[in-house]
Amino acid sequence: MRKSLAGLVIVSMTLSACGGWRDSRVNPSNWFGNSRSEPVSESPAQTNPLIPEQTNSIFRRRAVEEVYDGTPVDQITALTVERTSIGAIIRVEGVTLRQGAYDVRLTSETEGEPVNGVLELTLAALQPDDTPQGPERSRTVTTGRALSATDLEAITTIRVIGARNVMTTGR
Repeated sequence: MRKSLAGLVIVSMTLSACGGWRDSRVNPSNWFGNSRSEPVSESPAQTNPLIPEQTNSIFRRRAVEEVYDGTPVDQITALTVERTSIGAIIRVEGVTLRQGAYDVRLTSETEGEPVNGVLELTLAALQPDDTPQGPERSRTVTTGRALSATDLEAITTIRVIGARNVMTTGR
């Protein structure tokens, strides 16, 4: 009886010491916290218009480049990073100016590579001009992007840019 009581006391004391696990930085569910919204800052494009993007050669095959004409979604309303067994999924929700937006994408000027630990994405969609504005519920769009575990090692902050705001989440 004494041995089982002593064992029970030792086990209960050990388990009570594990309460700090849920608030620690080691816990994977705490790696990306709550997202926050901030206004968009206007910055000029960092490209040099005097340098040609592509040189033409008779020996080079011309690659058919897909041109995406999407424009930034008006406002970002939600940004979540959901853990998976092989990495994470970034899920972004936004509200467009008009109904009928389609082909919603998270685009990146750096081809999805983080710069100084910051992955910067733009929520863009093909948006018609001749549709009614309608209620917010009918203008809400959602999209996602998968990240592998190796991609996550280099990322400390994820920024999603819209036309009127930026949402940021970080470790």
